[in-house]
Amino acid sequence: MKKTQRGITMIGFLITLCFVIFFAYCAMKIVPMYIEYYSVKKMLATVANNPEAASGKEKIRELFSRSLQIDYANHIKPDMLKVENTDGGLKLVMDYERREELMANLDVVGKFHAEQMVTRGAGGN
Repeated sequence: MKKTQRGITMIGFLITLCFVIFFAYCAMKIVPMYIEYYSVKKMLATVANNPEAASGKEKIRELFSRSLQIDYANHIKPDMLKVENTDGGLKLVMDYERREELMANLDVVGKFHAEQMVTRGAGGN
């Protein structure tokens, strides 16, 4: 009986390895953007649930700035936070774009939107 060799060739292995390395590199650029986004959402919820948040826009900005320092969100600035008046209270809105260089002249761009309501008088939910 003739035995045939089975398995992946060296060229096949190198091509597969290149794909794996490329996708791992892309993940290393993209995953931190989403981690920061979920951190921003958590910060907005924390600020909205703080009883001091009902006292006004300046207090909200101060609480948000404090949360930024605690969570080490380097790409987010306190002036990016928009505080809008609504019938039910205040709405905290974060719209921002994050750009990371992928390679040479290619960039990965993430556009993020997060919002949270602050009810009047109650200081949160």
